[in-house]
Amino acid sequence: QVQLVESGGGLVQAGGSLRLSCTASGRTFSRYDMGWFRQAPGKEREFVAGIRWSGGSTDYADSVKGRFTISRNNAENTVYLQMNSLKPEDTAVYYCSGRTSNGYGGRTTHDYTDWGQGTQVTVSS
Repeated sequence: QVQLVESGGGLVQAGGSLRLSCTASGRTFSRYDMGWFRQAPGKEREFVAGIRWSGGSTDYADSVKGRFTISRNNAENTVYLQMNSLKPEDTAVYYCSGRTSNGYGGRTTHDYTDWGQGTQVTVSS
């Protein structure tokens, strides 16, 4: 049973930065793709960023490209989401996700089998 635990959320002013972390336990971190999604009140969960198991390939939603950076440390079974130049519209619960790597997709919730409990990010204007 895989467990994903997020941390690092909080309240920040517009223009500020936060770094989210997600640590996986219960399985090997190799060949395990990771992603970040977010869900604002009244909206569906949406893709934010993804990273392949090797760390060599990343993908971003257009809304965060150039502001957010996803990275991973396989030795520590941890994936990070560095969020800079935050905007009020980035306010949401952020979820870490994972799946056994299959080389395809990675932008929808259906692509992932494992989920964290979420961490709240609030950006004030």
